[in-house]
Parts: sequence; C-alpha cells; structure tokens
Amino acid sequence: MGRLDRSVVKKRRSYSVRRSGIHGRGVFASENIRKGKVIVEYKGRRRTWNEARERANSDPGDPAHTFLFELNDGRVIDAGTRGNAARWINHSCEPNCRTFEDDGRVFVEAKRRILAGEELCYDYRLIPDGRLNKKERAQYACRCGARKCRGTLLDKRR
Repeated sequence: MGRLDRSVVKKRRSYSVRRSGIHGRGVFASENIRKGKVIVEYKGRRRTWNEARERANSDPGDPAHTFLFELNDGRVIDAGTRGNAARWINHSCEPNCRTFEDDGRVFVEAKRRILAGEELCYDYRLIPDGRLNKKERAQYACRCGARKCRGTLLDKRR
C-alpha cells in the first residue's frame, strides 16, 4: 500500500453553522473542544475603516449587524467579502470563546471546555464611533440570555 497523500485528506472541522436561538445563524461545536484549542480563523478581506464604511451594510434592515472585525493596526477584516464560518459566531456576555490577534490575523479559541452541541460565542465588546442616541444604542441590544447579561453588545468599559 502506498503513502497517503495528505493534500486530499480534508481536516475535520470541530464546528458547524446552523440556525441560532441567539441571533440568525450561529456556530456550534460538532465535537467536544478542549480549553485553549484554536477553533477557527476569522477570515475576510482587509480594508481600511473608510473603505468598510463605503460598502453596503451586511443587513440593510439591521445596520448595526456587520461582519467587521477591527485589527490592532486600525484596519478591519470584512468577512462580508471572502469570509468564512467565523463570521456567524454570536456574542455572549458569558462567552465560551475568546479572540486574539497574531500578526494581523484573528483567531477564535476555546476559553473553557466546550461540549458538542454548544453554540460558540465570544464577547464582541463593540466600540462605535462617536456618541449614540437612545435609538442607536437600542440597535446593539444583547440577546445572549446569559445569567449575567449586561444587556448590550457594546463595551461598557468605554
């Protein structure tokens, strides 16, 4: 028997995308995931904030819903273009995942052991430009359902 050609073997993903009780689509563990495991990279086109603002909203009916992830250098990853499943990971005030940046790339890793079937979530801690009025702030209402939900996707530390 010959050697296995690893280029034709697909790496099994530890997650799947399906309907979420939190919001729209969500990403769910398809197997148990150990604490510290890097689950997925947040992929998409790199853009400046100005370029991202010029693009149409991800969801015109919900302008606060975007697929943008801000990088340390001030650019954003726009998962609305060339994005992957990571764009569907929802927010939670008590998340089971965290994100980190490494050399301009963003990764999602398990904060704790995640059981098969659990929805993957991280804390968005969004920081919008400028002050928001009451109506604009309401667009960032949290739907996570966590015991200690702070009621918003916005970063309260600001």
